Amino acid sequence: MALVKNIRFEHFRPGHAVGVHETSPRISWTYDCSEPFQQQSYNIEVSEILATGKSEVLRNTNVVSSTSQLEPWPLRKLLQSRQRVSVRVQGVSKKGETTSWSESSILETGLLSSSDWTAKRISGSSDKDLRKAHPEQLFRKIFSIDQSIASARLYITSQGVYEAEINGVRVGDYFLAPGFTEYNDRLQYQTYDVSELLQSGKNCIGVRVAEGWFNGRIGFEGGKRNIWGDRNTLIAQLETTLDNGDVQKVVSDESWSVTEGPIRRAEIYDGEKYDATKEVKAWSLEDGDGEVWRAVDVLEPLPERTKLVAGYGEPVRRIESLKPIKQITTPSGKTVLDFGQNLVGYLSIKNVRGEAGHNLILKHAEVLEHDELGTRPLRDCKAMDEYILKGSQEGESWEPRFTFHGFRYAQIDNWPANCPLMDSIEAVVCHTDMQNAGRFECSDMNLNKLYQNVCWSMRGNFLSIPTDCPQRDERLGWTGDLALFAPTAAFIYQCTGLLKNWHIDLAICQKRRDGLPPMVCPDPLEGDRFWDLGIPTAIWHDVTVLGPWAMYTATGDFEILRTQYESMQGWVSKIQRYEGSQTPNLWHPKVFQLGDWLDPAAPPDAPWQSKTDSKLASDAFLVQTLRLMTKVSTLLDKNDDAQTYLSDFTAARSQFQSEYVTPNGRLVNESQTAYALAITFDLLAPHQRAFAGDRLAHIVALNAFKIGTGFAGTPFILSALTQTGHADEAYGMLLNELCPSWLYGIKMGATTTWERWDSMLPDGSINPGGMTSFNHYAYGAVATFLHECVAGLKCVEAGWQRARIEPVVGGDIRSARASHLSPHGEVSVEWEIMDGKKFRIDVVLPHGVTAEVCIPDGRGKKEGTFGTGRWTFETEYVKAHTWPVKAISPLPFSLEDLQSTPGERGT
Repeated sequence: MALVKNIRFEHFRPGHAVGVHETSPRISWTYDCSEPFQQQSYNIEVSEILATGKSEVLRNTNVVSSTSQLEPWPLRKLLQSRQRVSVRVQGVSKKGETTSWSESSILETGLLSSSDWTAKRISGSSDKDLRKAHPEQLFRKIFSIDQSIASARLYITSQGVYEAEINGVRVGDYFLAPGFTEYNDRLQYQTYDVSELLQSGKNCIGVRVAEGWFNGRIGFEGGKRNIWGDRNTLIAQLETTLDNGDVQKVVSDESWSVTEGPIRRAEIYDGEKYDATKEVKAWSLEDGDGEVWRAVDVLEPLPERTKLVAGYGEPVRRIESLKPIKQITTPSGKTVLDFGQNLVGYLSIKNVRGEAGHNLILKHAEVLEHDELGTRPLRDCKAMDEYILKGSQEGESWEPRFTFHGFRYAQIDNWPANCPLMDSIEAVVCHTDMQNAGRFECSDMNLNKLYQNVCWSMRGNFLSIPTDCPQRDERLGWTGDLALFAPTAAFIYQCTGLLKNWHIDLAICQKRRDGLPPMVCPDPLEGDRFWDLGIPTAIWHDVTVLGPWAMYTATGDFEILRTQYESMQGWVSKIQRYEGSQTPNLWHPKVFQLGDWLDPAAPPDAPWQSKTDSKLASDAFLVQTLRLMTKVSTLLDKNDDAQTYLSDFTAARSQFQSEYVTPNGRLVNESQTAYALAITFDLLAPHQRAFAGDRLAHIVALNAFKIGTGFAGTPFILSALTQTGHADEAYGMLLNELCPSWLYGIKMGATTTWERWDSMLPDGSINPGGMTSFNHYAYGAVATFLHECVAGLKCVEAGWQRARIEPVVGGDIRSARASHLSPHGEVSVEWEIMDGKKFRIDVVLPHGVTAEVCIPDGRGKKEGTFGTGRWTFETEYVKAHTWPVKAISPLPFSLEDLQSTPGERGT
């Protein structure tokens, strides 16, 4: 019997839809069934849960529909602020079978209107030096509750980063709330259920607020401070519903008090300094020290343009802890801990004993260089935490609250001699708490490690926003990185909420710039004479189209495209064309382009100087963007726009061929990236495509299967080879361990993907380039090839309504498996070559997904199209690929010939 499972609202994880801004949320669910279940209709029940705990059914109805994804809200009346509802669903099949009712899923709205907020914006002293970092501010308010409590909610945000306590107990488990946004336009707030933290009688709420992204140092070469404001503020509204139904409010206002806290520095780049000798006793308890407090400043309300919003992304949380695997004494005598994994988070210390005032220093870095902590790639970023002991003989424990670091190694200075180091420190991993959606594994351990590295890099760089890197004086939402990685990201994690939130901020930046997207979002670089190019930039700015398209493909949600449509159009209108020329629909050649950024042949200090003509790469992405705009406008029924974009696309594609392609299919710029883009973006005529594929395979073999692509070409190179019948060469590249290659990093001990193919040189020294990171996810886009080709699991219709199961066997890989938690449930494939003679494949398809299955038995055997269920296929296997593959020598004789005598070679 089928069971209805996983009821969710919009794209929120089940159980995480609290305090949201949704007045008519769409509803989705999945089926757990051993046999096919064809839904004909469903029964849905919506109930309201009152603040006092009572429940009332608002509607129970039958809806005729065969789909279970993003179904319309069944109530005519929109949800109101603070409203809490539960939904349960019962499926009805075409045979008239009815499932049991599902478990209820709960959604609660936040404060939907500015009039719901009565809290004032409060701050500490404004008398401070704006050129440097400042201590945290502690805010508190003592209040009484004279009746029994039914429920309570805390609505809270800050201009800065905050952490709240009630009666000495921390509120929630969010890290670095309220998150990183375009603060002048969207300030996120959070909603916490604090019913269990309050008590009848006296209570105390305390909130610590620090600078964070809001007014801390952000940017390059020292960065800037106070970009979005020069004062940290707090807005808090505690609403307590009593048993009799009355509501008691405690809001931030002039009755609150403030003082400086023990966190003396809380910097994103430079780290946190905590002075335990300056702790304020019982600061969030009603009997705390009352002598150090002073009245707060009440500021003007937020400007009208600044909207208080709940946001769509999951919160950042502390996810897991890792213990050190090794203690190292460096040649200079320093003590360094190796945690075995390049991660993002911080160090937590416990049970440390020492004299009051003793200063522990924790320094972080991703790698060792010459057996010392490799800090040069951090640039102007100290990445250093400090803890000053208060001298407790019971032992002291501490962890940072308002900073994070990217590191594998930590240098521990001034550790007390009488404390065991390895048992007293652990690394805490932090990132946006996304639900894991994709998995991959195969018989090649190096590829498994590569996949794990990609996942770790995504985790570390999806912290509130999708960043480029998590360790140096940057950690910004670079558009180009996400433009290329978004499809991979959407497979590995359910990150729609985070990406939707980020794209809304991107559109805000874009509107402020008259349609031109920023290079990073949120945008602390705006107006920077070097980093804010102020000109349309292909690939980077194409994220306005490529990002929403990746989200739509993963979810099947048209509203994502509708929400971002104005942003997409704004970008296309800003592309500078070569009007009046033979190629008026392509990019103007005088516009500077970053092109195939970080091509391995580019000099360390000039990453834009790739082998691939930057205009060719830009024009290829332009044609692809216009193709997608044609599809998007058609999906949204914007027929006039669709005709305009189709005409533009058709002309641009034709002009690309005239400009860059010979009649036979040779590209005028014979680089790996040029051919990869031309093939995968379908920029060639059918007769040209085969020739181009052959040339690409030749170029790859001539390069000994080493990577010759940068950011632009890397996601597409293996697919281009496979699509044109050169899987042997694709596997030659994938499994290559020579530098540059994906497995070179694995060979060098990498646990995340690198920014440069040779971030670490073969001799163990760090690349001399000033831009060298060991945790960038862009090159991790290769994971899409692992899913789609090595394992053979590919989405071919948005929202995974249709999939294609077609493994491409290559190398010496004998088995592989992949799975993805689609909107309909988990889709999976697992295959194995048994005894070299039989090929077995197992496929699992949930309700709502059909898949075309093609088994590689040496003849490309096609089994057909299948629906819900578990399917197993076996066939005789005939090896049809070559392994190992051989590189092509550019010489008319082999290297072995050079080692023989002339007489042996002949005349």
